[in-house]
Amino acid sequence: MAGALATLAIPYFIMLHSHESIEAAQSFCPFKMATGFPCPGCGITKSFVFLYSGDLFKSFSFHLFGPFAFLACVGALIILPIELVTGREFFQSFLFSKRVAYTLAIALGTYHFIRVIYFAYAHSLDEILRQSIWQ
Repeated sequence: MAGALATLAIPYFIMLHSHESIEAAQSFCPFKMATGFPCPGCGITKSFVFLYSGDLFKSFSFHLFGPFAFLACVGALIILPIELVTGREFFQSFLFSKRVAYTLAIALGTYHFIRVIYFAYAHSLDEILRQSIWQ
């Protein structure tokens, strides 16, 4: 529950304090800083920030799975306390299903592969290096 709460709270505080500059801000992702290319999770925080601002299109544009990750965190914050109080497990078979894990991994991998190809096509080598620490 703490992880889901932190995942929801941090982008909210970013939205409150630096909403205008978040779009052009440098990523804190170690992978992106080292390579200049986005990692599979790059853009989720910005996606949450724009989701909080009510801009669903920008939210999806920063990361396709951002709004879905938001819904998963909200769902976890609703379901987990109910499971703790009632002692029943509602989604254990779903959460620990290999089929679900493989499906999500393939979907994220495919999305990331397409995203990296598009990123490399849309940016020159100089632009990619500027997004890394090797400027």
